[in-house]
Amino acid sequence: MTRLRRTATAAAALAFTAVAVLGFAGAASAHVTVNPKEATQGGYARVAFRVPNESDTASTTKLEVVLPENAPVGSVSTQPVPGWTVAVEKRKVEPPIDVHGSQITEAVSKITWTATGDAAVKPGQFQEFGVSMGPLPKVESMVFKTLQTYSDGNVSRWIDEPQPGGEEPEKPAPVLTLTAAAPSASAAPSAAVASRDDDDDDDESDGLAVGLAIAGLVAGLAGLALGGLAFARTRREPVARS
Repeated sequence: MTRLRRTATAAAALAFTAVAVLGFAGAASAHVTVNPKEATQGGYARVAFRVPNESDTASTTKLEVVLPENAPVGSVSTQPVPGWTVAVEKRKVEPPIDVHGSQITEAVSKITWTATGDAAVKPGQFQEFGVSMGPLPKVESMVFKTLQTYSDGNVSRWIDEPQPGGEEPEKPAPVLTLTAAAPSASAAPSAAVASRDDDDDDDESDGLAVGLAIAGLVAGLAGLALGGLAFARTRREPVARS
């Protein structure tokens, strides 16, 4: 009974610790994020700004996402969100952005989503706002400073940029990490091709040798059989007497 009581006590303590840790983790992660968190430089990406509602009494009615000035993107389009309107602001860029041979002199600087009717993000809910963009600039990351407005007038300013080697800031901005594109696969290594050719030649030579060996074996067996028949025939024939 004592051992059972100790086991139950330990289990209860472990469960309490797990709940506390998960609760704190949930509170710490309840901020606007961009998903996925990584994309490839020079390519196109479909990302979603995930917006959880942190208030217990008010709903999220507006989201403003500012695109970084140091990483302009030539093509940006938004995915329709039922019950939300979207407004896109642009700015001049210099030098122009090259998009498939065309020189683009304007880039999207800000995207604003506004809820209509009963579409606001209510307490305990979250919403995703999809964006397609590209070609992505050749930088290590894109920081999207974001403002989240609530129905009671409060505004959460997710604008703190990450600090190398530092802890996560109190109001972190969504960050999209950009990785370098992999080398083109069209330039196949000539050594590998030559190796394959050599292997093919070796396979053909081996096959020819095996074929010759089998043919020789068959011929030998045939000669042996004919010799045996001739010997047997000789023994059956009567010997001629003079």
